[in-house]
Amino acid sequence: MANLDSITIRGFKSIRSLDNFSLNRLNILVGANGAGKSNFIELFRIISAMMQPGGLREYVAGSADTYFYGGPKHTPRIEVRLKFGLNGYDFDLTPTSDGFLMIQDERRHYFPRVDSATRNFLSGTFDAQLPKELHSEATKYTYEAITNWQFYHFHDTGKLAGMRRYCDVGHNAKLAFDARNIAAFLLRLKKEHEKEYRHIVDVIKLVVPFFEDFVLIPNDEENIRLSWRQVGMEDFPMRPIQLSDGAIRFICLTTALLQPTPPSTMILDEPELGLHPEAIHVLAELIQLASRQTQVIVATQSPLLLDDFGLEDIIVVRRSEGATVFERLKEDDFKAWRDEYSVGELWTHDIIHGGTSHE
Repeated sequence: MANLDSITIRGFKSIRSLDNFSLNRLNILVGANGAGKSNFIELFRIISAMMQPGGLREYVAGSADTYFYGGPKHTPRIEVRLKFGLNGYDFDLTPTSDGFLMIQDERRHYFPRVDSATRNFLSGTFDAQLPKELHSEATKYTYEAITNWQFYHFHDTGKLAGMRRYCDVGHNAKLAFDARNIAAFLLRLKKEHEKEYRHIVDVIKLVVPFFEDFVLIPNDEENIRLSWRQVGMEDFPMRPIQLSDGAIRFICLTTALLQPTPPSTMILDEPELGLHPEAIHVLAELIQLASRQTQVIVATQSPLLLDDFGLEDIIVVRRSEGATVFERLKEDDFKAWRDEYSVGELWTHDIIHGGTSHE
């Protein structure tokens, strides 16, 4: 499945201008609160919503003015350009009087064919035209790359969180963004991908030493929840509520990062939240492992997580003159510091400039 090689964003929220910014297989975004990491990730959510009929209207829900840098009077048009290898997808967004977004100048590119490299779609629509042109291989390639993006946000671990409750055993095709179907998904892996399932269990044991294995047995209504066994208590299944917030969050992260058929691009927002320092180091290894199979984008504020990555994996997100700017680091720029400081220490000591701005 195609990775996103580069992106151009102009006029979206705090991002005034980001031109032809390259994305690698591994992209660790780090920045202070309010720097713009979440805005960058939200654009991916909007593009994903555009691929569904009525998705853009539902996502924006009358709040279009909030998406324009400085408001729609200052920035009347949002411009987005994506490149997937030899394929490209462009579109602009403009506001309507009733608070929605309209798609303008939507285009699909196939760069090797100069004679018919660009397909211009109908402008002034509320629904993207790309999903309606799937008879073209170039269009289908781009559409499938976008619709295969997956966001994972496992912050809600409360008593009523989906990951702790029953789900239909048939909802197992892919792991949900909030892991509400994790028991059904793990049961499918146990049946169809035993090697990957055992790997997930073994990694969880590194961080949750009292964990033995999952107990994945549907009830009479074909619903299932994340029951498990504790070491030394094989005859007494434990309920999901008996997992700590950090333990169940790590289970979800491990399952997402070690799944046998990962999405084209995996986007994780602050995955380190609530994890023990030892678990954060294991998480970093899992992220690196996943990046061998797919593209990974991670937003974080954790110096501990940064310690396990190379400088060229890291994108610093900060504010300059009120706008969000992005900078991928280069190893050569920090050679003088590397013998004395880890990557996380470079961040906390503001040698990597990107902390809270008081401009």
